Amino acid sequence: MEFIINNAYAQGTGAGAPGMGDFVFLILLFVIFYFLLLRPQMKKAKQHRKLVSELSKGDEVVTAGGVLGRITDVGDDFITLEVAEGLEVKVQRQSVASAMPKGTIKAA
Repeated sequence: MEFIINNAYAQGTGAGAPGMGDFVFLILLFVIFYFLLLRPQMKKAKQHRKLVSELSKGDEVVTAGGVLGRITDVGDDFITLEVAEGLEVKVQRQSVASAMPKGTIKAA
């Protein structure tokens, strides 16, 4: 039967066994992942927490939905934004995306 089906022989153990190179590659991959993805994301989250904790009455902010307004009341979980004269909207503090410089509403 050897002329129809070739015999299969076992390969040596040197090529298939995991070695130190594989371990170093995994460590290097994790370090690259940390510096390119995790660290910038944690830094951005820290800046957002700081922004949200420092909100005060009179600040001009933009929400995640794109609403521009001036803060008229600050609570523990919610803030009240004046988006137009006489029109106030209550939003969650976490929905504030960024703080704008004073006078932005007058220019818009």
